[in-house]
Amino acid sequence: MQSADPDLPELLLRAAKRIRRNQVGRLAPLGLTPAQARALRIIAHENEPLKMTALAERLGIVPRSATTVVDALAAADLVSRAPDPANRRATLVTLTPSGHATLARMADARREAAEELFATLTDEQRETLRDLLALLDSPAG
Repeated sequence: MQSADPDLPELLLRAAKRIRRNQVGRLAPLGLTPAQARALRIIAHENEPLKMTALAERLGIVPRSATTVVDALAAADLVSRAPDPANRRATLVTLTPSGHATLARMADARREAAEELFATLTDEQRETLRDLLALLDSPAG
């Protein structure tokens, strides 16, 4: 089997950096950092309020850093915090109505950014890229 093209990892990293720069630019008008946007998406995908410790774990950060992220989101009225009735030392986080509205605007911004980035690809190329990335993202990949 032939070794991997030495340019492939560099090309993938460049594309990821371009996506991140584009995302940062589109989130800025919403007043969000990428970490805050990611936290909103994680909180939104829960069926019930999320414990701060679980949010930190899903973000891959220490609980103190999650507190900083949530403080900023709460100050912007995007999330609310409440004591966990089962454990008063724990804090639960939920989206506010403003948080839900911002999440919808984030989805629009992400879609627009993706359309811009992938505009040079045909539909078939996009599907192939999606399939390849999903394969790399799978546990067996």
